Formats: sequence, structure tokens, C-alpha cells
Amino acid sequence: MECKARWMSNHATSSGKARGHGGKRADLGGLFVRSSWEANWARYLNWLRDNGQITGWAYEAETFEFPVKRGSRFYTPDFRVTNPDGSVEYHEVKGYMDAKSATKIRRFRKYYPGHKLILIEADTYYDMGAKIGKALPNWEAYS
Repeated sequence: MECKARWMSNHATSSGKARGHGGKRADLGGLFVRSSWEANWARYLNWLRDNGQITGWAYEAETFEFPVKRGSRFYTPDFRVTNPDGSVEYHEVKGYMDAKSATKIRRFRKYYPGHKLILIEADTYYDMGAKIGKALPNWEAYS
């Protein structure tokens, strides 16, 4: 089955310029993202890659299944990031944490303890945006 991000990218119609809105981003090669925060994080990851701090990244590249019978059974982190040493970490961009997201993250950490997950919460996002966001082309400013 085709991955969800690829299907959405091929079927997206929104320009996605307003905060919180998903859509394709021309500067990211037509990549469909779910929010301007994710688009901006992808731009930041491109900057890290171009400066040799990471070797690559992929959007919604893997889905993890939990061995549970009820509730959230699957989790797809926003970004899979590959470091220069070959190690992989996952980045999850979260402007707010709802109960369902918290459950997925808790289950991911329980059932996949060998995988590194970094939460990009509002404080981290705004701090990075203040430090480098304005220097990145096509940065979608927040109000």
C-alpha cells in the first residue's frame, strides 16, 4: 500500500500558507505537510542537512504498530532524521498535546525503546524560529 504522506501529496489541493493548514509546499519539492509548523521544520531540517549537521530526512516515512487491542494502534512520526553517524531519530512537531497524541507517544516509547523520539513543542519551535527562521527562505511566519 502506498504510504499516507505520498497519497496525500498526490491528492492535496490546499496551498497551505496559513498557520495550521496543510498543503503542498513548492519550495519543498511539492511535499504535502499538515501544517506550517511542519513545513518550517522541514525547511530547518534542509538547513541542517545543507550545513552537514544531518545527512537527510523524510516526512512521515515510517508507521509503527502497537500490540494493543484498543485505542491508538498506529503511530507515524512527522520526520525521520538521519545523522552523520548513521543513527536515526524521529521528530514530532506538536503545537499542543491532545490525549490521543500523548497516548501514541507514550506507546511508541514503551514498545520501541531503542528508537529516539524528539518532541518539537511550542517553546522549542518558537526558539528555533527566532534564532534562524527569518534567515530561511519561504519561512511561514506566525502571528
